[in-house]
Amino acid sequence: MSRNKTIRKALLEAKERLKAKGVGEYGLDAEIFMMKAVNMDKTGILINGSYELSDNEYKNFNSMVMLRQNGMPSQYILGKCEFMGHDFFVDKNVLIPRPDTEVLVETVLEYAFKCGFKSILDIGTGSGCIAISLLLGGIERAAAVDISKDALNIAAKNAEYNKVADRIKFLNGNLFEPVDKYEKFDAVVSNPPYIPSGDIDLLMREVRDYEPYGALDGGKDGLDFYRKIIAGGADRLKDNGYMFFEIGFDQGESVSELMKEAGFERVSVIKDYSGMDRVVFGFRRRDFNV
Repeated sequence: MSRNKTIRKALLEAKERLKAKGVGEYGLDAEIFMMKAVNMDKTGILINGSYELSDNEYKNFNSMVMLRQNGMPSQYILGKCEFMGHDFFVDKNVLIPRPDTEVLVETVLEYAFKCGFKSILDIGTGSGCIAISLLLGGIERAAAVDISKDALNIAAKNAEYNKVADRIKFLNGNLFEPVDKYEKFDAVVSNPPYIPSGDIDLLMREVRDYEPYGALDGGKDGLDFYRKIIAGGADRLKDNGYMFFEIGFDQGESVSELMKEAGFERVSVIKDYSGMDRVVFGFRRRDFNV
């Protein structure tokens, strides 16, 4: 491909290349890459289709297109994504926040309003998108745990960017190990690894080959982390505290039973926007009823 292409010509060729590789949203991805390469918004690239790209602009644009052709998710290429209406930095060390997880955040906020939640503990925080979005939605205080220091670096950057760093504490370690054993929370929240080990090879290439394996693998039946969090999380809850999980589409019954067996009450399953089971939650009775 020659240099000094116009925006219109470069976009056309990029869309054809991405489509040929089976990229689902090839048109949108190409436009987003162009917007970044030339520092224009979507209207700008549409009305300036005859603008000739500089050598550097074309090089940057073509590099992004090539990465996407090879399967890298566009969010990693751009270094950020949107979640709950807010921007979050992402890289290969964290899962890409997805719309399905917004159902988890919305459910927690609904019950926070009903029950007066003020504090949450987020287990396996990754990019921090859940805890940070909850703080932006009205939760007063959060602690967020991850075993990956690299993930916590991204989460801390996101907390600073979204101006909630003074209300969140990041802890490095495995599940509840780094949490003060005397500290109690109104709710424990988690989107844990829940893909059965044998199913990971069946995932889309851009998930399987690029997103962190440790954030995907939920053990033989996909339930390993639910068992551990349910077992360790009850003692981290205040009186009548709640526990909320994101789940796989076919895990509603299994996770519900695990919570009931551990003494949680009013265990409920919430569906996502596609009608699939997506969230399981319940509360542990202590001294009084909610």
